[in-house]
Amino acid sequence: MEVDILIDRITDCLVDTRTGEEVETEYRMRETPIRLKDYRGWKFNWSITEKNGYDIYELFLKDDDIVQGRISVRIDGGVADVEIVETAPHNYSHKGIYAGVGAHLFAIACQVSLDAGCDGVVAFTSKNDLVEYYTDKLNAVEITPRRMVIFENAAQILLDKYMRK
Repeated sequence: MEVDILIDRITDCLVDTRTGEEVETEYRMRETPIRLKDYRGWKFNWSITEKNGYDIYELFLKDDDIVQGRISVRIDGGVADVEIVETAPHNYSHKGIYAGVGAHLFAIACQVSLDAGCDGVVAFTSKNDLVEYYTDKLNAVEITPRRMVIFENAAQILLDKYMRK
């Protein structure tokens, strides 16, 4: 699977595009399998990534149950490997309700990596035309054609921005 999420902005948290206010967030690993109604309107079939052995992490506003974005991650070879990253349909493009979702999802993957003892390192396969984009926005490094890695220093930047203690 190729990652093709656009990083609208690097923010200190999510930003409500209607008001400009920062909103606090939380994330959870999905405990129950995704049902058809859970991904209606989403671009990807999230049940496939579950079948491939990836855990799905969902981003929420604090004390809210509306999913703002999802990322699938599994620890593989000493890194957190990402298969799918997607903002919720109501956050697509410049008309989305919340800005900062894409980068926040990658910060979640960095945290999962850190928690698993992988130093925050995250790997993913980019769509061909987005390699330069992820290099610029996430400080990711292309290690083989389209295969990208967020190394420790770049991971720490995302963790500092999004994972408030």
